[in-house]
Amino acid sequence: MTTTQATLVNTSVKNGVMTFELTFDPGNCYTHEMMRQIDEAILKARFDESVHVIVLRGAGEKFFCAGADINMLKTADPTFKYYFCLHANETLNRLEQTPKLVIAALNGHTVGGGLEIAMAADIRIARKGAGKVGLPEVSLGVLPGTGGTQRMARLVNKAKAIELMVTGEVFGFETAQELGLVNQIWETANAQEFMDRIQTYAEQFCPPNKASRAVGRIKRSVQSGAEIPFESALAVERELQQLLFQGEDAKIGLMAYIEKKKPEFIGK
Repeated sequence: MTTTQATLVNTSVKNGVMTFELTFDPGNCYTHEMMRQIDEAILKARFDESVHVIVLRGAGEKFFCAGADINMLKTADPTFKYYFCLHANETLNRLEQTPKLVIAALNGHTVGGGLEIAMAADIRIARKGAGKVGLPEVSLGVLPGTGGTQRMARLVNKAKAIELMVTGEVFGFETAQELGLVNQIWETANAQEFMDRIQTYAEQFCPPNKASRAVGRIKRSVQSGAEIPFESALAVERELQQLLFQGEDAKIGLMAYIEKKKPEFIGK
């Protein structure tokens, strides 16, 4: 007897942008099955040369993601929970290190593990008034275990990150922007308009508008370089630059500059 696995992450590609839509009732919470599908979607996006940007969103209008499925954690044994967290760490590391820009479209509440997923993206854009963010795991007697303690401390100053996590405070997008957790807040008439704007925003980083390989390597240089000694980070930067110099887009960009024309990049 074979079992058909439910689709928990819907993927679609439009104009070089692959969207991952998290879908699970309630709250687009993630299970181990969902995290495995996110992992598979990341690998799919990596190998697809027509994909230049990844967008993460939640299904519906109320939630981006409300974190890990509490019912799953309640019934699972400690060994499962450990490997569940380990795989989630590996998946978000893979997302963070993929040399393609990742945009989190915060279309609703983004709390707990949902914020942990969003923090693994490169740019976070929120819909005004759509929800709140925070890491309230302390109220469950646990810590933010999907990279939250580490990414929060790197995005916010260490003392503030500790305060936010030990109080379990949940706050609005405006406060999140002040703290550096959200890049932009957009006021839109409805959820569809928000996602349409996200699509347009993401497409600016795709050919022919931008040299997507350069965009991806800038992201990779920052994400990798921030975690290693400065001299080693400069070496990573040099190697990535050399790869770009060997590509077609660098030639196109330099020639367009000399000829005072707008470059038409091809993503190679």
